[in-house]
Amino acid sequence: MSFQPHTVIEPFRIKMVEPIRHISQAERAAALAAAGYNLFLLKAEDVLIDLLTDSGTGAMSSAQWGGMLQGDESYAGARSFFRFESAVKDITGLKHVIPTHQGRAAERILFGSCLAEGDVVPNNTHFDTTRANVEFRGATALDIPVPEALQPQLVRPFKGNIDLDALDEALTRHAGHVPLAMITVTNNSGGGQPVSMANIRAAHDICLRHAVPLFLDACRFAENAWFIKMREEGYADKSPFEIAREMFSYVDGCTMSAKKDGLANIGGFLALNDDALARKCKDLLILTEGFPTYGGLAGYDLEAIAAGLHEVLDEDYLHYRIRSVQYLGEKMTAAGIPIVLPTGGHAIYIDARAMLPHIPQSEYPAWALSLVLYLVGGVRSVEIGSVMFGRQPDGTEKPASMELVRLAFPRRVYTQSHVDYLAEVLLYVNRIKASIRGVRIAESPDTLRHFSVRMLPAHGALCEE
Repeated sequence: MSFQPHTVIEPFRIKMVEPIRHISQAERAAALAAAGYNLFLLKAEDVLIDLLTDSGTGAMSSAQWGGMLQGDESYAGARSFFRFESAVKDITGLKHVIPTHQGRAAERILFGSCLAEGDVVPNNTHFDTTRANVEFRGATALDIPVPEALQPQLVRPFKGNIDLDALDEALTRHAGHVPLAMITVTNNSGGGQPVSMANIRAAHDICLRHAVPLFLDACRFAENAWFIKMREEGYADKSPFEIAREMFSYVDGCTMSAKKDGLANIGGFLALNDDALARKCKDLLILTEGFPTYGGLAGYDLEAIAAGLHEVLDEDYLHYRIRSVQYLGEKMTAAGIPIVLPTGGHAIYIDARAMLPHIPQSEYPAWALSLVLYLVGGVRSVEIGSVMFGRQPDGTEKPASMELVRLAFPRRVYTQSHVDYLAEVLLYVNRIKASIRGVRIAESPDTLRHFSVRMLPAHGALCEE
């Protein structure tokens, strides 16, 4: 007798809880107005289901909390650093491990050490801080995703891939001005879509031929490894750890926000093989972050990351994690809500341009939809569209290639009933979608404007009565 359940349960028990509170729709409307119609500027206590980001918002395990009690807070040479370094090297195989307080610090240090004005950095798709740090150096962040990445409803197993022909062409055309190429796994701006091992391997070969180092933006390396196991021929019998090791074997370095697949609330790292570049990066780290054995982190943070990097590769955890997102995606697709397909690892991405065709891109349909999700159900999400990516380095405006609303799931935080409530909110908003109206920018900073921009309804209200 063999029982095969269909329900995928959370592979953990809950030992501590944090209360969340309900506020009325009228209170949410007031909160939106006070926040300048920017979900980043809301008070977290006014949010019921917080899917703004999966970065640093997860719940840590008993092993991580236990490790934190053993944190060595010595300024230099702390044993916590060596445990952290060992965990990173075990998974990546990379020679130099440089801790940072989060992923964008790793990006700033890397690009500050090797980029000059006029350089070009190819990537499948840069996410917001990566792009901003490239452009801050006067370089060009060149996105070259495969064509199917820009077709949200097209189902393909590896829509996160980098366009190999475009990569080869870019390295040829910009020869001498490409200090490094990157691949983001999974491809966050492209709907959380995975990158195949074959694509990483081929990109490595192209970069090697052009003598250009290849780096991974490895924030969600474990989720990418799981998709390779599930979808790519030849990997079904390999463990996520083995797949991750192979992924890293094809690159010369990586940046990492440990707030994602490090399962920690803060932290990140830069890892690389080049001795001279590592020296420059460590010098810049000392200037701006801290000594190379703590990098702006407490010893207890290093302990939490060291444990989390191995926990995240557990097959039961990855199965539960990916299935939870897929479950919600199935409910949304059945209701006719257009999303990026197939569902990604860490988030659902709603195709707002398809859902709200009556709102022009100049009135930011994805931003408007995210506001209505909060107004109706207290759900905080994030726009990945023309507010986030529309402003160009020269100050001009260009509509984003897609208008997406990302619902990013914190790790080990919400249960099945939270997901079912979320589905109810989404299905209701889908029923009233024709009443949703666009928004306009009231005031905006020049860089990373989505974090602090203030908006207004373009037609007096977010929804028609």
